[in-house]
Amino acid sequence: MKRNLVTEPVGQNKLLEHKQRVAFHEAGHAAGIHLNNKARQLPAVFFKIIFKEMSSVTDHDVMAYETTHDDCIARVEGGRLIELLPPSIDSLVNKVTEHHSGMSELIKDYMVAFESDIVNLLIGPLAEAKHVADTDDEFFNHQIVNLKALKNYGGSSDLALAHEYLQSLSGDQEQKDAKLNELFTAAFDFVNKDENWLAISELANYILDGRKNIICCEDVIAVLDESVDYHHKRRRHGGRHHAQAEL
Repeated sequence: MKRNLVTEPVGQNKLLEHKQRVAFHEAGHAAGIHLNNKARQLPAVFFKIIFKEMSSVTDHDVMAYETTHDDCIARVEGGRLIELLPPSIDSLVNKVTEHHSGMSELIKDYMVAFESDIVNLLIGPLAEAKHVADTDDEFFNHQIVNLKALKNYGGSSDLALAHEYLQSLSGDQEQKDAKLNELFTAAFDFVNKDENWLAISELANYILDGRKNIICCEDVIAVLDESVDYHHKRRRHGGRHHAQAEL
């Protein structure tokens, strides 16, 4: 995750703004890992969020985070369904089906996990972008925030890893670009969905509360699930209220 260089000294307000952006970024990744994977009926995977104490973050840390891939302020550790990428998905499929003729369902599940990992990478910078847009009272749409714009929201390393995944796919660069755009749209729609955005916001606030520097996946899942459950209950209650008003 890399940003443009900040040349002026970083004051407390700038530092707080930066930390808020990072919190939404990591909350987005975590929400993807839990909620997106769950929606795709994928297995749970271990992860944790590591976040530096506000008092320990220096101007140098912010500069380093904005100009390198060093996760000196925050990172999500773990969370990938596919840790070791094959040189070629086609060669992997051929090797598996060669020895196990009835493995088509397993291959299908693998591809769902493969694509979900990429979506979860893109959700992080998109969550940061939506936070910035909401804070600045600006529109958040595909025209303003596209794939190229993600580098402005700590997305350089996320995009680099997404491209690593795509190198395993067959096809020319145009086909790979089309697949990345398809997965970007899925990530954008995830972030823009009300219940997901509320869950990301709740988790970002939990991170910023600073009670823990290392937040385990059990705590993350509890915050996300509680937010989604609350949203569902409120929506059901609102629907009943509306129905009663029409009687």
